[in-house]
Amino acid sequence: MERALLVTVEFKREKEKPGSEDFAQELEELVSACAVEAVDNITVFCEKPTPNLLIGKGKAEELALLVQEENADTVIFSRDLSGTQQRNLEDVIGKKTIDRTQLILDIFSRRAKSPEGKMQVELAQLQYLMPRLVGKGIMLSRLGGGVGTRGPGEQKLELDRRTIRKRIDRLEADLKGLMLRRTVMRKKRKDNSIPLIALVGYTSAGKSTLLNTLTNSEQVVSNSLFTTLDPLSKNFQLPNGENVVISDTVGFLRELPHHLIEAFKATLEEVVQADLLVHVLDASSPKVYEHSQAVFEVLEELGVKDKPAITALNKIDLMDDKMWVEKLKEDFPGSVEISAKLRINIEGLFERMEESFSCRMVNTEVLVPSGRMDIIDLFYRQGKVEKIEYRQKGIKVKVNLPRILFAKLLSNHEIEEIGLRG
Repeated sequence: MERALLVTVEFKREKEKPGSEDFAQELEELVSACAVEAVDNITVFCEKPTPNLLIGKGKAEELALLVQEENADTVIFSRDLSGTQQRNLEDVIGKKTIDRTQLILDIFSRRAKSPEGKMQVELAQLQYLMPRLVGKGIMLSRLGGGVGTRGPGEQKLELDRRTIRKRIDRLEADLKGLMLRRTVMRKKRKDNSIPLIALVGYTSAGKSTLLNTLTNSEQVVSNSLFTTLDPLSKNFQLPNGENVVISDTVGFLRELPHHLIEAFKATLEEVVQADLLVHVLDASSPKVYEHSQAVFEVLEELGVKDKPAITALNKIDLMDDKMWVEKLKEDFPGSVEISAKLRINIEGLFERMEESFSCRMVNTEVLVPSGRMDIIDLFYRQGKVEKIEYRQKGIKVKVNLPRILFAKLLSNHEIEEIGLRG
């Protein structure tokens, strides 16, 4: 197993920044997701970043000694490094040096399974590596495996800048094509008046478990970071009979690098187009407020911070302090406490979803022509049939339907309304 020394860099001007002390623990979690052994996790305090080494030569030389003592193979920094800083640090330390973004990309490359996911990862990797390809510098000279070297591979990295630029353009064009196909699918869904719900949240908050619970599916779940990378959408029906599509998305992270958000726009497009967001929060985490803020920052960057949303306080089965649950409910108005794993209060979440879409549904009694069993079948598929009576003049049905579908059938004189609109 590869051995890594973790270095959390904190600058003097950021000492009062909320949550900055948690980056060290987060870095350990990221490393654990790469199956790398962390031999030590140290924090380096600096006045300000230096252009050549980020942390200053004296600090870098101290790291070189520590690497020898710990017999580490790699040094992983909590901050992004420029190509120059990376090369200079490796010269001083004498070991492979990577940064937080490379670590995240390494996890992404392990998690991506679908062609779309793999394309997004390769695009993000090439965009990250492009400014670092200086002559036969550090990125091109690196041979062998280990954390931070997955993805495009040495063969691709040895191509010239022009070829890499062409590959980036091709990937962007292919992903744009995928987005166009998704647009067509979304138009078909909207024509059928089927709303989209997007699950968003900090990585490991329990989004995939909630998707499985709501749709009775078997999406792979894990307590490690970024388990879900490929976009996944499922159809399911709310208790009131309304059909919806629910989409799981890649987990968010504090200070998620901007270019990673750009590269994963195809996946995050589901968030932008959603009619409703379900923000899944790990209520049992001591960092629940920091995680919520990190999610809000990504939503703000995507331009959807004001989209209708429900906060699902997940993992309450892990909480013994009920007063803390009540405090969270006060601090997150309109939230609903759940356990996706144990199906606790899933009915409460369903109720909140139905409330959000209440204006889209109509409760009515209609008369359907005797020969139109296709309409009865449609009622069962896209609504909730509460009562049905077969009469001589037709079929009387009490049903809860999407308003758009009801209006379409009514305007085409395929049904006759006989009461109970609500």
